[in-house]
Amino acid sequence: MSEPTENKPVRVWCDGCFDMVHFGHANSLRQAKALGHYLVVGIHTDDEITKHKGPPVFTEQERSKMVRAIKWVDEVVEGAPYVTNLETLDQHNCDFCVHGDDITVTADGVDTYHLVKKADRYKEVKRTEGISTTDVVSRMLLMTRQHFYKGDKEYEVEKEHSSVMGQDKAARSPWTGCSQFLPTTNKIIQFSEGIEPKPTDRVVYVAGAFDIFHVGHLDFLEKAHQHGNFLIVGLHTDPVVNQYKGFNYPIMNLHERVLSVLACKYVSEVVIGAPYSVTADLMKHFHVDVVCHGKTPVKMDINGEDPYALPKSMNKFVIVDSENSMTTEKIVERIIIHRLEFEARNFKKEAKELAIIKQMEDQLEKIKVESC
Repeated sequence: MSEPTENKPVRVWCDGCFDMVHFGHANSLRQAKALGHYLVVGIHTDDEITKHKGPPVFTEQERSKMVRAIKWVDEVVEGAPYVTNLETLDQHNCDFCVHGDDITVTADGVDTYHLVKKADRYKEVKRTEGISTTDVVSRMLLMTRQHFYKGDKEYEVEKEHSSVMGQDKAARSPWTGCSQFLPTTNKIIQFSEGIEPKPTDRVVYVAGAFDIFHVGHLDFLEKAHQHGNFLIVGLHTDPVVNQYKGFNYPIMNLHERVLSVLACKYVSEVVIGAPYSVTADLMKHFHVDVVCHGKTPVKMDINGEDPYALPKSMNKFVIVDSENSMTTEKIVERIIIHRLEFEARNFKKEAKELAIIKQMEDQLEKIKVESC
């Protein structure tokens, strides 16, 4: 590997499972990109993830698609080895590897980055506090409301989590245990493009919950973006989402959904707490040329009126077919199925550990008897 120079772009390598891609993953990749000029992201196979961690929720194709859509990613490599090696870095002309400051090990307990660390081709970035794939999975399993409390309880750290998933107060891991996500204006600025639409831009507006940002959302935003060149996404508040989706939705609160959507390369701007019905003020303020909605049924506003009545009357409303049937509800179904698999794997591991402990105790007891 040649040493990076001022004239040679610094190529950065990141790899991972990137299952249930969330703003924590995006923030890690944002920080990694800032350490160089070109970011290459390796995606592990489903088989490798199953072997070392347990079955992933999303397939390799889905995970790769989601990562490709993150605005800081330049290139995606599928089938990346679970243990990062120098050959992989050299093959893709990467100067060094970047990972968060949490620990990743194989099924045998080996540090997956020990080879690049030994070669001094490894750098760390700060992990995003308050978010993890395990935490998101736990929320879906329990469908708890605590994550979108408002008023005095909005920023309470305490949440109802599943002990089995290691998310309650007894959780020992500092990386997957329950922690508080603290939204700041700086975090939003880091994710935002910070650009205004040009007078010649065609502005597209879409609105929704965009809860647990997934490939269905991604395909819809890509298709909506094709109707213009400046895409604005209106995100409804948590109470509004709960009103039209019911149960304990949304799973991700408004702050988290803002960052997840802002990380998408098709999105230019986000309206935080957008009105459910598209208003004349909104259309005028953002100079909206076209309003898009997916093929999913539109629920009427609380006054019984069509929330898209105005853009329809202005002939500025378009139905977009994402050609993707993925929904948040389908993801929840997957999670329930995989939760059983995860628990079965954990029980087997625990049984093996107990067997080893029993064997050691028997050996100690035998030594004691013989010494007497």
